[in-house]
Amino acid sequence: MGVMESSIKTSETPLTRDDLARLVARDIAPGSFVNLGIGQPTLVSNYLTEDQDITLHTENGMLGMGPEAKGDEVDEDLINAGKIPVTELPGASYFHHADSFAMMRGGHLDICVLGAFQVSVTGDLANWHTGAPGAIPAVGGAMDLATGAKDVFVMMTLLTREGASKIVETCTYPLTGVGCVTRVYTDKAVFLTGPGGITVRETFGCTLEELQELVPVPLKAADAA
Repeated sequence: MGVMESSIKTSETPLTRDDLARLVARDIAPGSFVNLGIGQPTLVSNYLTEDQDITLHTENGMLGMGPEAKGDEVDEDLINAGKIPVTELPGASYFHHADSFAMMRGGHLDICVLGAFQVSVTGDLANWHTGAPGAIPAVGGAMDLATGAKDVFVMMTLLTREGASKIVETCTYPLTGVGCVTRVYTDKAVFLTGPGGITVRETFGCTLEELQELVPVPLKAADAA
C-alpha cells in the first residue's frame, strides 16, 4: 500500500529505550499530572525537568514521585507500582490504595503512559493479557488509567520478537480500553491516533515508505493529514 511523501522529521537510527523515554518526557505539557505504567514507561521519570513542574502519581498510593532511586537513595518502603525504588519530591503525599484509584477513575490525571501488546488503528488498547494458555494476566490499574486519564500515551517497541507489528487493524488480544490511545511512541516512529486513522509524526532509522512495509494499516504523514 502506498503512502504520501512528506517532510516529516526523521533520524538515522532507531531509538533506544532511554531515547524514547527522553522523547516522551519532552512531550509532556508543563504542570501535568501523570501516571507512568509498569515497564518502559517508568524510565520517563528520569528525564522530566524541574521546569516542567510535572506531578507523578502512582496507583499504589503516592503523589509527587521523583526519579528512580539509586544507591543511598533507595528506601525499600518507597516504590512505584512496578516495585522499583523511587525518590520523593518536596510536597509528596501518601494515601490509601482506594483513594489512589479514585483519582484515576475521577478524571484527575492529564496523561498516563502505558506499555502495550497491541494498539488498533482506532486507538483500542490491549496490554494486560495475550490470551495465551498459561499466561499470567496483569490487569493492575491499566483499565482504570486507560479510561480515566485525559490522554493515553503508549510506549513500546513497534515489532514483536517474531517481527509482527504491534500496531494492528483490530486487536486480537483482550482489550484494556476502547478508542483510548492518543499517541504511540515506538523505537521506529511516533504515531498519532484519531478519527482519521493513524498519522506518523516522525520516524527513527527508517523512511515512511519503509515503515509502511512493517505496519499493516494505512499510514500518512502528520503534516499531510
